[in-house]
Amino acid sequence: MSEQWSVRMRERFDEIVESVLAELPKSIHTLLEESPLIVEDFPSDEFMRSLDMDPQDEDLCGLHSGSALTERSVSASGELPETIQIFRRGILDAAGGWDVTTDEDGEPMGGESAVEREIRITILHEIGHHFGLSEEDLDRLGYG
Repeated sequence: MSEQWSVRMRERFDEIVESVLAELPKSIHTLLEESPLIVEDFPSDEFMRSLDMDPQDEDLCGLHSGSALTERSVSASGELPETIQIFRRGILDAAGGWDVTTDEDGEPMGGESAVEREIRITILHEIGHHFGLSEEDLDRLGYG
């Protein structure tokens, strides 16, 4: 996918994010007031390398930064606030793109409903990290 995002692509993606957020329980909205959701096109190459990821071969859909609720203590009062980031390019690639196509097995992939599903999974995945869930826990719950 091109590094350039048109205004319309961003608007379309962000409308879906807003729709997904509107469907989440009020308690999640309260959490997002404390741990803001930041939507970006893609992480920088430097940022990817800082996570030991190859920016040329790997995509990142989302990231929870900060301390999970299960790891907080009084001594952590000077730390930066936590955030949840999601990345348009990673999510769009994971979903299979805007257009419905088929994979090499002939299974349908892509399309707006797939993008919406991937956005939901990514947001819930990163919120799971806020509550201290591991990658294995999230995989078992279907948010891997």
